[in-house]
Amino acid sequence: MTMSEPSDKESRKLHELFSSEWKETLRESPELATYVGVPGHDDRWTDHSFEAIERRRKRAHRTLTRLHEIDRGRLGKGDRLNHDLYLHRTRDEIDSQQFPDEYMPLSQLQGVQQDIVRVLQMAPTFALQDYEAVVERLRGIPRLLQQTAALMERGIQKGIVAPEITIKDVPRQIAGLISGPAAKSPFARPFQRFPETISASRREKVKRAAFAAIEAKVYPAFAALKTFIEEKYLPKTRKTIGLGDLPDGEAWYALKARQYTTTKLTPCELHDLGLAEVERIRGEFDTLIRKIRFKGGFPAFAEFLRTDPRFYHTEPEALLREYRDVCKRIDPGLVKLFGRLPRLPYGVVPVPEHAAKSAPTAYYLPGSLEGGRPGWYFANTYNLKARPRWEMEALTLHEAVPGHHLQIALAREMGEVPEFRKHDMHIAFIEGWALYAESLGEELGMYADPYSKAGQLSYEVWRAARLVVDTGIHVMGWSRKKAIDYLTGHSCKIKHDVRKKAAAHFGDSFDLRSFHDAVLANAALPLEILEDEMAAWMEDARGRSQ
Repeated sequence: MTMSEPSDKESRKLHELFSSEWKETLRESPELATYVGVPGHDDRWTDHSFEAIERRRKRAHRTLTRLHEIDRGRLGKGDRLNHDLYLHRTRDEIDSQQFPDEYMPLSQLQGVQQDIVRVLQMAPTFALQDYEAVVERLRGIPRLLQQTAALMERGIQKGIVAPEITIKDVPRQIAGLISGPAAKSPFARPFQRFPETISASRREKVKRAAFAAIEAKVYPAFAALKTFIEEKYLPKTRKTIGLGDLPDGEAWYALKARQYTTTKLTPCELHDLGLAEVERIRGEFDTLIRKIRFKGGFPAFAEFLRTDPRFYHTEPEALLREYRDVCKRIDPGLVKLFGRLPRLPYGVVPVPEHAAKSAPTAYYLPGSLEGGRPGWYFANTYNLKARPRWEMEALTLHEAVPGHHLQIALAREMGEVPEFRKHDMHIAFIEGWALYAESLGEELGMYADPYSKAGQLSYEVWRAARLVVDTGIHVMGWSRKKAIDYLTGHSCKIKHDVRKKAAAHFGDSFDLRSFHDAVLANAALPLEILEDEMAAWMEDARGRSQ
């Protein structure tokens, strides 16, 4: 055997590493196990003690050593990709250890006050033991909240605290979680429905246990966290908003930018890219304004879209009905653009009332075939005057299909690949795909109304503008007001170019369905690896056609 030939021994070593790593990941992150539908972990929360954080850090270094002990050159093509992806994620994890992200675990958009309810709602509800596991999780919430407060306390001591603007609404969010009777709280939602196989007496018993845990443990623990935030943490939060204002903050942000974009672009290069994209998309806006013969420039058109009553529903039910209608108009066209479609269904539901005020206009929560949970497309019905109809088609294409639901569900349904591949969340790929999905609207019969087309451009320019303001805030010292002014001045509220390359490569023989299947074939990838994979696909496809 030559060194260039694949080795079964090296492949076994790699897959043994993947298997042991996946099992350990689920032990360390039981919420992930619930999320992906692996049983046996639904009664626990991740240990966020300082000892556990240090344990996970040491584990990452051991994993890196094991990866280096495998001869990549003697792996087959598929395993070389598996190896590279796991090496990429392990190095990212180790690089992140320089900076204590754990000291800032809360904001109005994320943290225990958001995550706990979502995890409880994702729990399987097939049998009595599933409900008993939820009860145990409820009983474990005080420890989780105490650990959260301890991390924030350490952050105060180290001078690493969140901006005040991102924290000031959290006490109100917590108050909304604990204001009503236990039986009607968001924590009790898993107990609203039971399968017929569970007897009435057992239902009542487990419900009583759950409500008692909510009343005696969950509510007091959240009340204590609320008091801690109001009395100890908020007075120590900072008035500045940029990560660059923290110790070694510029290097911290540069690492975040590299990890989230999965590119080697510097923050300044990202800033310039955003500026160029805003200018390009504004040109498309100007073309649309001329096409519909609107009298006035972009600022007047943006104000018209924001304020004209025709663009707004007055009843939450009407908003939800239209979102569902948009989904049903998109669904039949997917078969024309994709050779593979997911088995997992999705549905449209309102954002829960307790979270709606601080939640975005819409978001997607992945489902699990194993967990018996569909994907959910959440639409925010709070403050209908901020939910224009012209954005609904683009938003649905992004959050549901062919955006997040289609891409993430297909990744979950991949065949014989290591489990981590099905669940890796490379944000640049996932959000880049969803942004690209918005551009497929016309091929799916959307954007017939020019104002819906304006909605697509509005979302595209908004995301480009976010490249500008994010780098502006965290590296260039922009104030919050300057960032808001830029956003409102350039949107009504980076397009992926790999398809253009493929279309030019194949000419008239370009097959859009095959292209889409190839982009999604390996689930979420770092963009530099995706570029290599797609280049190889184009060469292979050309070779097969000759």
